[in-house]
Amino acid sequence: MNTWGRHIRLSIFGESHGKAIGVIIDGLPAGESIDEERIAVEMSRRAPGGTEFSTARNESDLAEILSGTLNGKTTGAPLCAMIRNNDARSGDYGKAIRPGHADWTALLKYSGHADMRGGGHFSGRLTAPLVFAGALAKQIIGGRGVKVFGRVLSVGNLKDTETPATADEWEKISMARFPASEGVRDAMQALILEAKGEGDSVGGIVEAAALGVPGGCGEPFFGALESVAAAMMFSIPGVKGLEFGGGFALTHMRGSEANDELYVEDGIIRSRTNNNGGILGGISNGAPIILRVAIKPTASIAKVQRTVDPEHMTNVELEIKGRHDPCIAPRATPVVEAGLALSILECMS
Repeated sequence: MNTWGRHIRLSIFGESHGKAIGVIIDGLPAGESIDEERIAVEMSRRAPGGTEFSTARNESDLAEILSGTLNGKTTGAPLCAMIRNNDARSGDYGKAIRPGHADWTALLKYSGHADMRGGGHFSGRLTAPLVFAGALAKQIIGGRGVKVFGRVLSVGNLKDTETPATADEWEKISMARFPASEGVRDAMQALILEAKGEGDSVGGIVEAAALGVPGGCGEPFFGALESVAAAMMFSIPGVKGLEFGGGFALTHMRGSEANDELYVEDGIIRSRTNNNGGILGGISNGAPIILRVAIKPTASIAKVQRTVDPEHMTNVELEIKGRHDPCIAPRATPVVEAGLALSILECMS
């Protein structure tokens, strides 16, 4: 099964080098307005071929809505959208297992029957329909006062030490061509180009924030807002770690430091800090929801690697010729935002 969610049910379909990819979303409330221009903006943020920091694959990522809308509003029926693939180059891929990819595990599970051209259904190409779904979610929760933003927090060992203080600051960074703070943007880009020039790749951390989430969203244990978001985040190709609020840094604190002390202002209970990332007991507390995902270096690199030819069961060397991002983090930023928006919509439904 390839379905996420209980209230908002999401399924993605297609392969990287197939005719099309797409998404089916069930459970969307009826009567929600759809701004297709805004959706196109979100899609362009993730689309390939835009900069020297991304793959040269050229896809427009125009989404065609096939069902679930009428006169610019959702109907309550399942919404289906399709995105055509126009620039696949399957000849770039041989039969050798690519280290770091799902080629190996797909072979074990599907006995060689899976379409693994360009990564097939495991490819980051499948995040395009996820961004489409997230764009819809952003519009719906935006009508309820919630805004979601993201940024590249680190590339390799280079980390941004400044935190956006307002929604306007978050938006400026999030919507930049390279979504990172101005103080570290040039250095991050230089580090990515250095890895690219060496035929290699580099990893990074994407941070996302949801502002305006009301208290009370989420359920204990399996319905926890963290649980819902974690299931979504770990569905994004390349994600290998996740933390909320202070995350792993909390392990270095005493309870007196980690606890978010409280105060009352204008009849509302607020916290003086946000070490718990806006969530306690799986339920939002009204503070900003903050999460970070660790994204591994792109597995497809030009350096020669040792691997296996599964058809002949021989040891071989592989130099990958395809077009790939030297760092996934910049284009993954709108994907992480989309996943967080969908998670919040799920918990608010």
